[in-house]
Amino acid sequence: EGAIAGATAGVVVETVLYPIDTIKTRLQESSNLFAARTSGKIVLKGLYSGLAGNLLGVLPASAIFVGVYEPVKRKLEECLPDHLSSIAHLTAGATGGLAASLVRVPTEVVKQRMQTREFPRAHIAVRSIVSNEGFRGLYAGFGSFLLRDLPFDAIQFCIYEQLKIGYKKMARRDLYDSETALVGAFAGALTGALTTPLDVIKTRLMIQGKSNAYKGIVDCVQKIVQEEGAGALTKGIGPRVMWIGIGGSIFFGVLEKTKQVLEQSHQKKVIKTTTSNNFPRTKEL
Repeated sequence: EGAIAGATAGVVVETVLYPIDTIKTRLQESSNLFAARTSGKIVLKGLYSGLAGNLLGVLPASAIFVGVYEPVKRKLEECLPDHLSSIAHLTAGATGGLAASLVRVPTEVVKQRMQTREFPRAHIAVRSIVSNEGFRGLYAGFGSFLLRDLPFDAIQFCIYEQLKIGYKKMARRDLYDSETALVGAFAGALTGALTTPLDVIKTRLMIQGKSNAYKGIVDCVQKIVQEEGAGALTKGIGPRVMWIGIGGSIFFGVLEKTKQVLEQSHQKKVIKTTTSNNFPRTKEL
């Protein structure tokens, strides 16, 4: 149920907010690469470039993440006292992110190379990357991706779960759908702002291709600061906060609603099966 809910939420968010993510990626390109590809102007064409191929990766990645996150969270909550629930949420978020990264990274590499208009189609991007850069090219920036996504997943889900627990205690009831969306938006926006520098580094490493402009995470940070100033590490923070804030609202709203619908459906099946098994049968004479 968690996997189905995660896949549904991930696909909805990606489809609705893909244009904002494209703009953010283009803003985070290096100055030289940006000028060479766009003549120094933000190109607003092709904002949905690579969406179809990206959804093929987002669906399983979201399913894997939530499918791992939910059971790990429940197990840790059972083992840890209530006042340490934040540790359970942090650990479960990082664990889910690590499991999903095996699918997320190639998806992200192809998506961003298409968003910067390097390739017109996902299958062309995959074939070209593997041909020119080897299979490892699909995992370009893997370390920086984990550096960004593991803290992001851990912090976002921890903030969301802790706010939800606090709100439930204060209101003495479950959250309404609108309240769940609001909590998700706040958790997403705050986490998005905090992790923007990590996102810039990840983007630069993933879209550099064979140019090898950066030799690693440390070299990337040093060159960005030296050539563009420290402010370059916050490039795209506006679209990122907007995208992840709105995305958090939609993701957690859809996630909780889908889990609720699946749980109700499961309960109905159990009741129906129990009633059917207990129904008195007339003996044949």
